[in-house]
Amino acid sequence: MKYLCEHTDTFGGEASYSWVQREELTLSDNASDLSLVRAAKSALGLSGIRCQRSEVGESIELRPYGECSIVFITPIY
Repeated sequence: MKYLCEHTDTFGGEASYSWVQREELTLSDNASDLSLVRAAKSALGLSGIRCQRSEVGESIELRPYGECSIVFITPIY
């Protein structure tokens, strides 16, 4: 399964996209959400940074603590 990971800045709590870092991940179909989040954080250089996690439909949203940024992890069909 393929996933698109986007890391961008926020303005007023909403994604601003004045800069964006995109990475594409390929994981096995039975990969857990935890392994998906860990792989995405590693690919985006956010390993070791705590995040608030929420699910929005099929996507996972991460908000790193102490940063004005947001990460979207979305499946690619």
